Amino acid sequence: MTSTPTPTGTVRARPRFAARLLVAQALVLVGGALTTWLVASVVGPSIFSDHLQQAGVAQTAEETRHVEEAFASALLISIALALVASVLAALAVSWYFSRRVQRSIGNVADAASQIAAGRYDARVPDPGLGGEFATLALTYNRLAERLEATESTRRSMLADLAHEMRTPLATIDAHLEAVEDGVRTLDDDTLAVIRGSTGRLRRLAEDMAAVSRAEEEGLDITLRPVAAVDVAAAAAEVARDRYAAKDVQLAVELPDVGQVRVDADRIGQVLGNLLDNALRHTPAGGTVTLVCRRVDRWVEYRVADTGDGVAADHLPQLFDRFYRADTARDRDHGGSGIGLAIAKALVEAHGGGISVISPGPGHGSTFTVRLPDHR
Repeated sequence: MTSTPTPTGTVRARPRFAARLLVAQALVLVGGALTTWLVASVVGPSIFSDHLQQAGVAQTAEETRHVEEAFASALLISIALALVASVLAALAVSWYFSRRVQRSIGNVADAASQIAAGRYDARVPDPGLGGEFATLALTYNRLAERLEATESTRRSMLADLAHEMRTPLATIDAHLEAVEDGVRTLDDDTLAVIRGSTGRLRRLAEDMAAVSRAEEEGLDITLRPVAAVDVAAAAAEVARDRYAAKDVQLAVELPDVGQVRVDADRIGQVLGNLLDNALRHTPAGGTVTLVCRRVDRWVEYRVADTGDGVAADHLPQLFDRFYRADTARDRDHGGSGIGLAIAKALVEAHGGGISVISPGPGHGSTFTVRLPDHR
């Protein structure tokens, strides 16, 4: 028996699936056996009697009745024994498969209960009952893996978010405590430090909201055909002053490659993030190059720098939230660790893709954004 919650919250016992399936199959088998027995008992003797008459065998009425009764008894006994054996064999096979089906369903239920309890490593084995059950187990395991990955990402994101908030909050708290204790005065320098920390918290909140909306396709994206070079030129113009202030050369190679159907502001945001990322990791005297080119039916934007570069084992995680190849260096440069995740989500929302290559530390890196062209 299994227990099922009722609307009132009480638990009502219900028969198990295997038992109900076995009873249903037993009723069908017994019904078929009774039908066979009745048909044989009614039709069989009359057919036998007709054959005796057609054979022309001379018999008295008493002999004929005795022969017909003997045939009917033998027929019914044989059929009854055969039906009983068949029903028992069928019930045994039904019981075996019912138990296997019940065990498979029980495995799914147990795994679901474990996942509901937060144990996302629960998996369902293939019950060996055919393609449909194998597909069910495979699909369920993929769902469990996806939930496990999502939960791992959520925990990592919360831990990283708490870590990111800790430094500016500690700075604000320390300066306010110093002002309260009279160690520092609330002068312009103190206010600048506090304002800088609150600004970092604000940017962190905005970045988190932006990447969440982008990944959940909740962004307001308006697609329009625009010249591909105009989007890149606008992003380069916005970043040019920051590059000049750091003494990093910003080179552009923007030939006319036609149009792309994009939200110009969003793709401008993507290129701006990539240019800012390149500027953070390129020392004074270095060069960052922004290139626009056509590849088949795609338009590619490439941002290549001569900066720090990235080790090969870090490349696959660069677009993850809060990921840093060099945590201390990036935090000193003021990055939140979300800019590349935002860029990836925005590009994918346009039906494109983003990738990165690097020869290794000290040899720079190249980010490539690929978008479908407009024809």
